[in-house]
Amino acid sequence: MLGVSGDSAVSHQKFKAKYGLPMTLLVDEDHSIAAAFGVWVEKNTFGVKRMGIARTTFLIDPKGRVARVFEKVDPSGHGEDVAKAVEALQKA
Repeated sequence: MLGVSGDSAVSHQKFKAKYGLPMTLLVDEDHSIAAAFGVWVEKNTFGVKRMGIARTTFLIDPKGRVARVFEKVDPSGHGEDVAKAVEALQKA
């Protein structure tokens, strides 16, 4: 399991510590990974347009293929949804 964010490595370490996350967090400060996955997008907040991340989870199967995409992720309960999808993928 990997997390990717445009935040700095220092920010990642603080985030991991705060939430007790076991996974590796990758730094994508130039947004090249986000762009490659199509989640570096223009956002419009109160009429102000800016580039930002469309919070998305990609489930990659053992062969390296995208098995499932979770768009517009709401962190509340999302981990459970992903765990169920991983379990279903393992049974397939």
